[in-house]
Amino acid sequence: MRKAVLPLAGVLAAALFLTTACSGSDDSGSNPGEKVELTYWSWAPNMDQVVEAWNATHPDIHVTVNKQDGGDPAVTKLLTAIKAGSGAPDVMQAEYQKIPTLVAADAVADIAAEVGDLKAKFPESAWNAVTLGTEAVYGVPQDSGPMMFYYRADVFDSLGLAAPATWDDYATAARKIHAADPKQYLGTFSANDSGWFAGLSQQAGAAWWGVRDNAWTVAIDDASTQKVARYWGGLVQEGVIDNKPMYTPEWNAALNDGTQVGWIGAVWSPGVLEGSAASTKGKWKATLLPQWDAAAPANGNWGGSATSVTSQSRHKKQAAQFVAWLNTDPTAIRALATTANVYPASVDATATALTTPPAFFADQADFYTVAAEASRITNPFTYGPNVNVAYSAYNDAFAKAAQSRQAAAFTEALATMQQATIDDMRNAGFTLAG
Repeated sequence: MRKAVLPLAGVLAAALFLTTACSGSDDSGSNPGEKVELTYWSWAPNMDQVVEAWNATHPDIHVTVNKQDGGDPAVTKLLTAIKAGSGAPDVMQAEYQKIPTLVAADAVADIAAEVGDLKAKFPESAWNAVTLGTEAVYGVPQDSGPMMFYYRADVFDSLGLAAPATWDDYATAARKIHAADPKQYLGTFSANDSGWFAGLSQQAGAAWWGVRDNAWTVAIDDASTQKVARYWGGLVQEGVIDNKPMYTPEWNAALNDGTQVGWIGAVWSPGVLEGSAASTKGKWKATLLPQWDAAAPANGNWGGSATSVTSQSRHKKQAAQFVAWLNTDPTAIRALATTANVYPASVDATATALTTPPAFFADQADFYTVAAEASRITNPFTYGPNVNVAYSAYNDAFAKAAQSRQAAAFTEALATMQQATIDDMRNAGFTLAG
């Protein structure tokens, strides 16, 4: 049977692929004093070592980690198991952007009764990602990816430039850097990184999906996102930033040889820079993203995941106890940061675990203080049940826009994304407002 907890659950349940599986919330099959065995699907590195601390101190609830592929393969595998009625784990690492899809498929359980009091331990944006703006709780935030700006301090100093406080400052710096050396760019617009663009739109106040009157809303082509698209389209048309995708051999080389001297990245970017631009270590600094309104600072996320209890777990209470420990206990948070190499979503992480900057930024002692502020000011953002469709449309439409180098094509690409997302939701049976 299907239990609709709140109005949003009813909206999500309009998907045509709902299953009829019952949630095992009564913990049937476990007796007082009996050892409970839980399985945990995760793709984070060394998560089995993190969980060792739990198993050592909780002899009655043993957790076995099964390493999985991340992203879409993990979701597909879980949905297949849920539909089959067997083979699903008790606990699942789930990207924030995938949670609405999992809720729609009745694949994850509402654990508000077990973990709802943890809200204060996480930034508003992270908690919103596991609640979808409702009182239901579909997981506990595990890691987040607050966006940050990285720049070559030596290049900025040589040109008398300060770190850009606003996006106008960023544009001015991009022009001066490119004018001083036509081979150099402050950044690039990447048409193959939809999560990057979503995070920038999030910072600007966008809300691509939402719920109104028990129906979904889609507003990818809203004023906030149009502002972001016009801005980057204008810089590309002007020629003061590059239009090449990230994560290509050419992009890696540009970071290393100094032809790209800035990067709009996220808290996890030091590892990328260390791998791609090793020869430039000690020359970079990290700071907050430039702002649209310096008086009202905001930020966006690029990445992040939660730990959810699946709907077919026969030990919901114990599973919820484990996911709460994993993401709030000081020992677990330290292990997440140092052993699993993720940025814990907990607001306590900076004080309890992240006391030493990343090796690539060894000279910037306040790196994680900056990251914590970036996380604190990140705007809430509700994902929809077909993020994969919207992101695919982004890749196609913005690739053409970037190649054209015409600013108008960037806002036109948003209209393409909007229509593709709406059409897919209608075809899947979702109710749309208006």
